Amino acid sequence: MAASSLLRSLSRISRRGCVGGAGPSPFHHSRLPYSPFSTAAADAVERRGFAGLGPTAKGEKARVVVLGTGWAGSRLMKDIDTTGYEVVCVSPRNHMVFTPLLASTCVGTLEFRSVAEPLARIQPAVSKSPGSYFLLARCTAVDPDAHTIDCETVTEGEKDTLKPWKFKVAYDKLVFACGAEASTFGIRGVTDHAIFLREVHHAQEIRRKLLLNLMLSDVPGISEEEKRRLLHCVVVGGGPTGVEFSGELSDFIIRDVKQRYSHVKDYIHVTLIEANEILSSFDVRLRQYATNQLTKSGVRLVRGIVKDVQPNKLILDNGEEVPYGLLVWSTGVGPSSFVKSLPFPKSPGGRIGVDEWLRVPSARDVFAIGDCSGFLESTGKDVLPALAQVAERQGKYLAHLLNHVMKAGGGHANCEIDVDLGPAFVYKHLGSMATVGRYKALVDLRQSKAGYCFCL
Repeated sequence: MAASSLLRSLSRISRRGCVGGAGPSPFHHSRLPYSPFSTAAADAVERRGFAGLGPTAKGEKARVVVLGTGWAGSRLMKDIDTTGYEVVCVSPRNHMVFTPLLASTCVGTLEFRSVAEPLARIQPAVSKSPGSYFLLARCTAVDPDAHTIDCETVTEGEKDTLKPWKFKVAYDKLVFACGAEASTFGIRGVTDHAIFLREVHHAQEIRRKLLLNLMLSDVPGISEEEKRRLLHCVVVGGGPTGVEFSGELSDFIIRDVKQRYSHVKDYIHVTLIEANEILSSFDVRLRQYATNQLTKSGVRLVRGIVKDVQPNKLILDNGEEVPYGLLVWSTGVGPSSFVKSLPFPKSPGGRIGVDEWLRVPSARDVFAIGDCSGFLESTGKDVLPALAQVAERQGKYLAHLLNHVMKAGGGHANCEIDVDLGPAFVYKHLGSMATVGRYKALVDLRQSKAGYCFCL
């Protein structure tokens, strides 16, 4: 339904030339590589010159374009008022991932479908409303003056596709919620040989690799040294993700591997490498508790800095070589190359700079939320941490702000109206939590300046 509505909308743009029917459309291009639907449709699309979604006409709903389906973007789309806005989401992922539970899917504690929520359930308008869409694509550039973004479809892994289909989308309000990317610190070999833990397909790859190594290590003729390498799981990064994954992995070894793979149960082990202290943002008592619990579970803790990653081993700053069969990299996040390329002022750390109302001051009708955004130095506020609770609350706040602006008559682009935006965004940290395996977890209640340990 949404696809046919999109084609009809594009057809109207093509026939009219531009919205309103006067003059050539700025969205018309003489050549467009292909449509994602089929090769035959691609030829038809190219002949008819479809190029994207043009500006909304007078009397139509304003269009909010959201880049990303993470915590921030999904919460915004959930709360946006679709009686006054059409929602267009551009993202390479058609679902939201409940990242705190992603580590549990790697070892089968949870299934992958348990941590992924389709966008159509979060905001049904993208599959039901004639003017709202989900577009499986990436934003490649933005033109704030023309109120348009350039996009190209995501086609990785498809055998029958040619090259990305490029198109434009006009917006009345644009929200950057495209998140961040894993930090590799420029270390050679990380991208090629390590697995990150940020998406469902990362968890699937970790589970596949783990089970494959378990089965290969049981094959006759495998040397003792190679068997130990295959079954050595190395986690780099002692933040909540690295600690939780190490705890899940140790539980998997204790409860499953020792029963089902008894021939190799004495060879498999886990090493957690951290440059400083694990869970450095937590209270010192909680850090010590986590260290004790992981050590009891059989996790080897190593303090060091990775200098090089090779196909079967990594090298630390002291020259020590650490062979591995599975390498998981979880050393935090930083701005993506796309965010770095945007023509907007940046906050400390390289994120998109925003004011107290999450607006990008240098561009009208542009906002940024989540891990890709940070307060400008001129606001006098610190850049907030890249946490789910920050992103979720920013998405909720911005949805209410945009709903308020729309009801006041300022939903469309360049609407010169004096609207009181209300109170600025204020973040109140509610605390942090991390599991360490064996049904145990840590809670750090920062507001009360006290940390508490308890067993779940």
